[in-house]
Amino acid sequence: MSEATEHFDVCVIGGGPSGYAATMRALDFNRRVLLVERDRVGGAGIYDGALSSKTFWELSKEYASMRAKYERYGQPAPRVDFSLIRQEVQDAVRERAEQLVSHLRLVHQQYPALFEFQSGMARLHDTHTVEIISNGTARIVHADNIVLATGSRPRILPDIPVDERTIMTSDGISSLTELPGSIAILGAGVIGCEFATIFSNFGATRVHLIEKADRILPFEDEDLSSVIEGNLRNNGVVIHHRAALVSMEPADGGVRYVLDTPEGRQTVDVDRALISVGRVPNSEGLGFAELGLNMSAGGHILDEDTATNVPGIYAVGDLTADIALVNVGELEGRHAVEKMFGKPRRPITYENISTIMFLNPETAGVGMNEQQAMAQGLSYRVAAFDFNCIPRAMAMRRTQGFFKILVTDDDEMRILGMRAVGEHASSAIQAVALLISMGKGIEELAELIHPHPAIIEGVQECVRMLLGKSIFKPSVFGEHLRYRRYAEGRYVVSEAR
Repeated sequence: MSEATEHFDVCVIGGGPSGYAATMRALDFNRRVLLVERDRVGGAGIYDGALSSKTFWELSKEYASMRAKYERYGQPAPRVDFSLIRQEVQDAVRERAEQLVSHLRLVHQQYPALFEFQSGMARLHDTHTVEIISNGTARIVHADNIVLATGSRPRILPDIPVDERTIMTSDGISSLTELPGSIAILGAGVIGCEFATIFSNFGATRVHLIEKADRILPFEDEDLSSVIEGNLRNNGVVIHHRAALVSMEPADGGVRYVLDTPEGRQTVDVDRALISVGRVPNSEGLGFAELGLNMSAGGHILDEDTATNVPGIYAVGDLTADIALVNVGELEGRHAVEKMFGKPRRPITYENISTIMFLNPETAGVGMNEQQAMAQGLSYRVAAFDFNCIPRAMAMRRTQGFFKILVTDDDEMRILGMRAVGEHASSAIQAVALLISMGKGIEELAELIHPHPAIIEGVQECVRMLLGKSIFKPSVFGEHLRYRRYAEGRYVVSEAR
């Protein structure tokens, strides 16, 4: 190996959301940075991941709404032309990918002495030396700091023959040329439920959703998962609860799967299958283990506020065992660079990370849910306010859903978390996310003057309920408003609100 001759302040390995964000933050500090990407800039944040699947969801939601309107007026809905749907998704991916690549090119033109992009496969040789293989040629560079942002890929089960055409992971969805007549989805977490929503929204695919737990979205509270499950069933989705997969394999041009369920063994034939059982980090063959980086049994880099156990090397995004979301990866990438060259105001906190699930209806959350609060042995108060009491939801004819807010069981009533299920859910949680990050209580939200009619008025009424001064009283309108206290491991009788 030749001696390294090129020097960078930072080498970022991986051009997905976290690596891209780290690169741009390093330029803010006027540092010389090299960004290395082995495949496509943008990573799973664009391709076969967040952007593509959410575009798919938006189109399916639009079609489902149109179909419902046609049915309401006794008219047949237009047939889905999947080639047009597929083209829309591809256009969205292409537009974003071209935007990111164009930005990199312009950044290089503006900062030619500070920024360089290299396409190729990177491998660590020591704590400051990176070898990059591109088109069969090796390049050796020296970096004072290294950011590992190599991302993740769908997890594949060893006994299931995935070919990304008949039996797919999320990476294979883009290979579809038409909507299948039927599809089995293994795993009823967020991604599995999102794709069940998408396919069932189009009304052309019989969806079979397989989950080993008692209910779908088992990490969320039952009131939330029951709303989503009810809508999936109404859309014709078959849900297998407490189902153990015995086998899944190609058969007669489609897929045959066998389950052990509480009702006995079942054998089902479908056209396609989607495996949605999580993701695994891209950590093999990159020199991580040889360098002595602390890693989990699953291959995640173990970090402390983005810093690894090896000085000068940082890990961000899906490669770590933290929350695998685009916004979290970007935050971690920026934070790692700030630790190198600046002074972050505080360590990263994951308590106010906002999430959105593209389901029916849209679902968003921040902070704890009740399951998590119970698991930590906390006492809390919780209020839920249904969308059918919100004038804007009535006007939209979208009255399914609720807001639910958890606070500490004391006079301070510090916000622990919030869940929103319904229209505009993702937009409605931001004020609460800010208050959680500030460690504040709920008084600030109680007397704000919101525009009327607006969905967020429901948030305000939920807060007022917790304070005992809501306009609608849960003690007399309990079908739509719910207030409870949880202490010493059980719900306790509370005063009327």
